[in-house]
Amino acid sequence: MKQLSTGIQVFETIRKRNALYVDKTDVIYELVSGSMIQYFLSRPRRFGKSLLCWTLDALFSGKRELFEGLAISKTDWEWESYPVIHLDMSMVSTNAGISGVMETLIWQTKKIAEEYGINLDGLTVPGIMLANIIVEVSKKNNKPIVVIVDEYDKPFLDFYNKPPTAQEVRDIMRDYYTQLKANERHIRFLFMTGISKFTKAGVFSTLNNLNDISLDRKFGTLLGYTEKELIDYFQEHLEAAALDLNTSTDELVDRLRTYYNGFCFDGIHKVYCPFSVLSFFGDNSLSNYWIDSGGTKIIADYMKDRRLTVEQFRGIQVSRDFARRPGEIETASPESFLYQTGYLTLREGISGDFSLDYPNTEVLNSMSELVYKNILQSNGEYIDLCAPLQRALFEGNGKLLVDTIDNLLASIPYDDYTAAAKQGLAHTGLDLSIQEWLYRSNILTFLRGCNVLAFGELHGSKGRSDLQIMHKGIPWVIEIKVARNDDCAAKAAEAMKQMNDNQYADPYKNARKLGIAIDDKTRRVGEWVEG
Repeated sequence: MKQLSTGIQVFETIRKRNALYVDKTDVIYELVSGSMIQYFLSRPRRFGKSLLCWTLDALFSGKRELFEGLAISKTDWEWESYPVIHLDMSMVSTNAGISGVMETLIWQTKKIAEEYGINLDGLTVPGIMLANIIVEVSKKNNKPIVVIVDEYDKPFLDFYNKPPTAQEVRDIMRDYYTQLKANERHIRFLFMTGISKFTKAGVFSTLNNLNDISLDRKFGTLLGYTEKELIDYFQEHLEAAALDLNTSTDELVDRLRTYYNGFCFDGIHKVYCPFSVLSFFGDNSLSNYWIDSGGTKIIADYMKDRRLTVEQFRGIQVSRDFARRPGEIETASPESFLYQTGYLTLREGISGDFSLDYPNTEVLNSMSELVYKNILQSNGEYIDLCAPLQRALFEGNGKLLVDTIDNLLASIPYDDYTAAAKQGLAHTGLDLSIQEWLYRSNILTFLRGCNVLAFGELHGSKGRSDLQIMHKGIPWVIEIKVARNDDCAAKAAEAMKQMNDNQYADPYKNARKLGIAIDDKTRRVGEWVEG
């Protein structure tokens, strides 16, 4: 089997090591050979943006030997060598605040000048330094240059929770990037990429010559793996993993599709996150790699500080204008923040617009884990309820399961989530009280965060149950009622009767049924019955 390219971002390194490379050069050819020569592309982290930048670097550097056997080698590409200025903005340090940004931006610019033998003596403003490099390198080589900017937004996104500082850094970067437009006559090709979207009010207010292809259907699969690519390029790895997991390759692909597929950037094409796929084949384990891939504390703190729930973002209708320009990340709405960071993705909406949802099981479970672990922090210490939950489900112990749910409820300040509940109910249109929605959604988040297969409001022939769990082949059906007048016993019995009358558990053999009444005064389990 070919070596996996996990963690390798440089195209030249992958090719020289003969590591596995999913050939995207047919789409890259469409990008570089079109009439437009200045592009912007936004994608979430861990989607191969840096690999794409290094591929373009090698292509415009004329390194034809690296592309032998790939799709672009069969085209009429010119294979001319151009000087390439490759700016990696992840190298701009933000730890020391504004001064650190300026110092490292100047350092990186000087480094490029040294590479091309350009004298910057007397110049101290980063933008003027960059402009000088562009002009002088073009003159020195008697041809236009290629500019590649990776992670253009990293310097100011690091200050997402400090909007005034973020704006100050954005102003610095705007002055820097403006030189790309001012000197476009010296540029053969320009490509910029990052996480946050193209916004006319932000960095690009004076860089309006870029062609934003973030939603372009022609480039919807430029980053990420399609299912066909997964099967074609990873066939040997699929067979080895299927053997290791004692399943067939078809069944394994079905599981991978549910777990890792589903990212959609144009409303049509769905792709797998490359980081998750490569991580899976590294140890053949269906795990939540997304949560370990960096930036998760930011998301966890963001959700906690704003008292947001996981469920309130499912199925939110958004316009095409929102998808294209959702706003600056540090001042945008929560759904915009989660969309740009990759936790929410596009789905087909109403009347030609879009809706938002979590891409797949991995991201949904990862988000749930982040949220429920923050809920269960007490004085800096984490209260572990996942272990008793797993034991309850493994043993089929209804009392332990209810006790675990009760302990979870005791940890949640529900008053803080009222606004989120109203928003969530407005989006879903469910006929639930605010309290019932909150209890159900937080329990569901907890279950998913513990990597338990759980569903909410699953439709049956006569209605929909609040919660259904499928664990180790044992189905659980749970109905929740909110008791407001010390009628917990009656409400628990009502929940069980509703389950039986509507036959929620009938599709499953040996289903375990729980009717739970939550006392709205104490916000704890007041009574429960098992059937």
